Amino acid sequence: MSSTSGKGVRLPNKIEAIIPIVVLLSIMISSYVLDWGFDPHIPVLIACVVAGIIGKICGHSYNDMLTGFLNAVNQSLEAIIIILCVGCLIGSFEWAGTIPAVVYYGLKIISPALFLPLACILCAIVGIALGSAWTVVATLGIAFMSIGATMGLNPGLVAGMILSGACCGDKFSPLSDSTNLSAGVSGTGLFDHVRAMITTTFPSLVMAIILYTLISLKGSATYDPQIANDLSNAIVDHYDYMSPILLIPVLLIIVVALMKLPAIPAVLLISAVGCLFAVIFQGANFADCITMLHYGYSAEVENELCNTLINRGGMDSMLWTNNLVIVAVGFGGILQTIGAVESLLGHMIKRVHTPFQLILVTMLTSIFCITTMCDQYIGAIIPSSMYKEKYDELGLARNTLSRTLEDGGTLWSPLVPWSSCGAYHSKVLGVSTLQYLPFCFMNIINPIYALITAGLGRNIFYADGTYRTIFGKWKQGSVPGAPEEAHEIAMAALAEIRKENPINL
Repeated sequence: MSSTSGKGVRLPNKIEAIIPIVVLLSIMISSYVLDWGFDPHIPVLIACVVAGIIGKICGHSYNDMLTGFLNAVNQSLEAIIIILCVGCLIGSFEWAGTIPAVVYYGLKIISPALFLPLACILCAIVGIALGSAWTVVATLGIAFMSIGATMGLNPGLVAGMILSGACCGDKFSPLSDSTNLSAGVSGTGLFDHVRAMITTTFPSLVMAIILYTLISLKGSATYDPQIANDLSNAIVDHYDYMSPILLIPVLLIIVVALMKLPAIPAVLLISAVGCLFAVIFQGANFADCITMLHYGYSAEVENELCNTLINRGGMDSMLWTNNLVIVAVGFGGILQTIGAVESLLGHMIKRVHTPFQLILVTMLTSIFCITTMCDQYIGAIIPSSMYKEKYDELGLARNTLSRTLEDGGTLWSPLVPWSSCGAYHSKVLGVSTLQYLPFCFMNIINPIYALITAGLGRNIFYADGTYRTIFGKWKQGSVPGAPEEAHEIAMAALAEIRKENPINL
């Protein structure tokens, strides 16, 4: 909560509290409406300055606000380092041919009669392999939009299908920056976070795929496979070796998840395997390995889609994301320090007494932050800083918090036209946000499903690792990661809850 104990220090009133948000929102909406096209970094920095001025008016010192900024960044340092390491991993996977192999073999399974569900599944698989919905949209997304046009399908429907799969894969992937950030700011383990998401994300994806299947079976379409064939041929022609063996590093991601390795060693280990595959199968040398880890893979291919697919990765490529994370996290830290968020939303937490209410408030706050501050990172950072102590007080695991941040954040961001995600996807796919929004079944179903199951007391993870399945049966899982002090508080609170409501495992 904010620090208001100093002499002459007060909480900002609601008008003062909302000014930094209005400034940021005004700049970002103006950029969207006037097509200025700038990135959110400097607008967020400007909002930091405005928040600092408001803080000064309310009696806070510069040092207090700087401390709030730095403390918030410090809490996210592990996530920032993981994001850099993920860049190394992607670079090695591109040079080894692993990511192109996922696309190549995935395109082989596309059937015209079931184009929508199969393409959605492929987007999800590639999204898990890449850890980036943006890259899926820029590669498979563009290809599928063209294929959908040859089949006479509604462009909004095709775009919604692409985003459903891509965002699901991004949300699931331990390589995703949003996944790592949500786990990091919540103070839980990366793979604890991924395991928690399975309980809401996988059923939601299944429901979305069923809907796309029904739509595919009802419609009639002709299929022109030329675009997919051109991309596949370009991949095969470019790489020295293309075989299912190149998919092994992707399977290794599942292995390290099951082994519960810490995130940074796990990502570095998989990156090393990617380098090894690049040396063995693509003729890379030691100098190439250093280059792929730092700058990613770079090559010129005649096929434009193939160029977009393979030219990415490297630690250097993650600096855009990390720069935004640092500034956005710091903005949230200043807002917390001066009490702006407490002034605007603090009354909500006082009315929270049950896990369902807390999950609902967390999700609404995340959606509010993304809608008003235009970025999904802020939608994870601010709610986590506001409510994580409340999760401890209710005996909940921190991965329940991290999962909720993604249920209401990662999946909501592409649906806001002026957010960085919404603007990007709309521009790349050539379809307005409002046109594809009704068909983003995964993005719409997931938060609703998460709230319904939470209301029934299901899929809620407690500090001791217990949870109740969708069928109402209590199960004992591994204890999710959390800061030591927070875990002790949560366990003590859970012990009191269990006295009144014992469970039978």
